[in-house]
Amino acid sequence: MDRKPVSHHIEITPENKCGFCPGSKCCTYITQKIPGPRSMADFDHLLWQLAHRGVQAYRDSDGWYLLITHPCNFLQPDGRCGIYATRPQLCRDYTNDFCEFDQPAEEGFELYFPDYAALDAYCRKRFKRWDERFG
Repeated sequence: MDRKPVSHHIEITPENKCGFCPGSKCCTYITQKIPGPRSMADFDHLLWQLAHRGVQAYRDSDGWYLLITHPCNFLQPDGRCGIYATRPQLCRDYTNDFCEFDQPAEEGFELYFPDYAALDAYCRKRFKRWDERFG
């Protein structure tokens, strides 16, 4: 007897979307808006920040941000929130109507620096005298 595969259509809604999100992406990092670097000193400071583990930077249409890649302490192995009933207000206010499940945030980055080396290379192109900032 041949068995035909059963097709199950599940409508993904804001109420159930988080259950389909691989890796619970929005709970694995934080972003912090920063003043846009302009001078060599500003970029040198940003370079220091990117010298730390899990710190990245990007610029999008809203400005410059630090991206700290570290999961929430309360993210459970199954992707659920371990303190859902008492979660911070920021988490309560978050809407997943259009989130990284729908489109990766990286697609909106105008500039992206995943590490120290990437920012250093950018600075060397932007500032002809990059190494002269030391003295």
